[in-house]
Amino acid sequence: MSTAILTGQPVPGSSIEGDLRSLGFDVRVAVDAADAERLVAEAPGDQRVALVDARFVGHVQALRLGLTDPRFSLAALPGAVTAQPDGRTTLTRALARENSTGGGTAVAVDSLPDRVVTALAGDGAEVYRPELGSLVAAVPADPQARNEARQAVADVDDEAVRLKSAVKSRDGFFTTYCISPYSRYLARWCARRGLTPNQVTTASLLTALIAAAGAATGTRGGFIAAGVLLIASFVLDCTDGQLARYSLQYSTLGAWLDATFDRAKEYAYYAGLALGAARGGDDVWALALGAMILQTCRHVVDFSFNEANHDATANTSPTAALSDKLDSVGWTVWVRRMIVLPIGERWAMIAVLTAVTTPRITFYVLLVGCAFAATYTTAGRVLRSLTRKAQRTDRAAQALADLADNGPLASLVARATRARLGAPLLVAAAGTAVLAVSLFSGVTWAPVAGAFVYAVAAGQALYRPLKGSLDWLVPPLFRAAEYGTVLTLAVKADVNGALPAAFGLVAAVAYHHYDTVYRIRGNAGAPPAWLVRVVGGHEGRTLLVTVLAALLSASQFTVALTVMAVAVALVVVAESIRFWVSAGAPAVHDEGETA
Repeated sequence: MSTAILTGQPVPGSSIEGDLRSLGFDVRVAVDAADAERLVAEAPGDQRVALVDARFVGHVQALRLGLTDPRFSLAALPGAVTAQPDGRTTLTRALARENSTGGGTAVAVDSLPDRVVTALAGDGAEVYRPELGSLVAAVPADPQARNEARQAVADVDDEAVRLKSAVKSRDGFFTTYCISPYSRYLARWCARRGLTPNQVTTASLLTALIAAAGAATGTRGGFIAAGVLLIASFVLDCTDGQLARYSLQYSTLGAWLDATFDRAKEYAYYAGLALGAARGGDDVWALALGAMILQTCRHVVDFSFNEANHDATANTSPTAALSDKLDSVGWTVWVRRMIVLPIGERWAMIAVLTAVTTPRITFYVLLVGCAFAATYTTAGRVLRSLTRKAQRTDRAAQALADLADNGPLASLVARATRARLGAPLLVAAAGTAVLAVSLFSGVTWAPVAGAFVYAVAAGQALYRPLKGSLDWLVPPLFRAAEYGTVLTLAVKADVNGALPAAFGLVAAVAYHHYDTVYRIRGNAGAPPAWLVRVVGGHEGRTLLVTVLAALLSASQFTVALTVMAVAVALVVVAESIRFWVSAGAPAVHDEGETA
């Protein structure tokens, strides 16, 4: 059990002790600062410990936000400071120094927790301070101030604030107005019955898979049921994050589930639609694979741009200023959020089209909508990049290099060739263009030659740090090249099973790329080098697929794609599970990403 140590003079009628116990703390009372130091040392080393001023007045939700969030080693709010086991040494050192300078006599005069927070800041420690908004958290200095603080607490509905804060501050129009108004209450219902976000996330996945199975029946009733279940899955998808924020149940396993299940649900649904269409005699696997490729490349553009500019200096531009100005006009905010087709709008559109039209029409509309959204967002980011004078850091350049997913072949080529061909983006674009031309040349072995040129370009593109204004386009360019190669060669094979096998291979590789993204965003670095070597890197896989297409018959090529899909999936998913359930994995949650 976590330990909370009350310091300072107790106040008759104060509810602080009961409030702390309601949050799961074992409450101890320190008679002075020296006693507080002793109690901190005696607290279980594998549990959270908190110092709280006995005069604290505030909402229970303020205490919950400041003292129970599992994502931060050190956290504080007025009159309270807490440390998780990995921050205990830092807290103890600051407390000991305060006691040695204050002589252990100042507890009744000022707030020991606040003085400890000041000492932590002086040590350069990173202390999380939650945004409290209208919530009250104060240490009144006199009876009048105490009465005013208590009145302020009474004037604000603690539970209403908690419910409101469970919803993302930035979300899409459909989610904000059609889902969150009631899903937040579903989240509270789940919390009061002891359900965890991971259980709700799993329920969302199962619901989406059932929806995909309904679509795969190929019947009108199945399509209608699929659309309804897809919306139900999205409601649960919103609920799991709201439950995590409502009850502050963040975990490493939850981070992995939340980061990957959205894509698994959507792409499984694409496959269900393609199977359903096939039952009706319509082959739309190429459209399903194209939709998955387009959606994945959109996400890689988002991730690459954000990583490139995440800690850049002088990160301003006229385009960004114009964007901020447009956001100051209410209606433009929602229009701009909707036209990028975030997950809420996208799933609602897919659900409705599934129920009332055909899979082919659903994919046509989805491809057009996603293509427009991708063009809009990418063009805006290119303009921002060209008009800003940002100085990108080594961390950003390394993140882009990791996202590029260069394998051993590209690395060997880069080491073996002395000539440097040019700027990274131009080299990557040239290699991709050669590959694209070779795929449509009609010559059997031309794609192999094109893939070799592409591998050389991949090695050359990363010979220096990716710090150019548009170098963040290199990873999505590589994604489009690899996935597009698989799609093109599967279409050219023109046999039953080739496109479903290609769909499976791209899905497995895309999982690897999403896993890389979320590791980087969690400051855990890229996947281990051995994993990239084993799965070949993007250029190695591209070359292998072109060689297999040239050597094998169409039916044999289909079998080879299936084997590759299974092999890649087994390796990357096993390593991903090992990492995300390990104690050292980061708790990554997307507060504001609309996917």
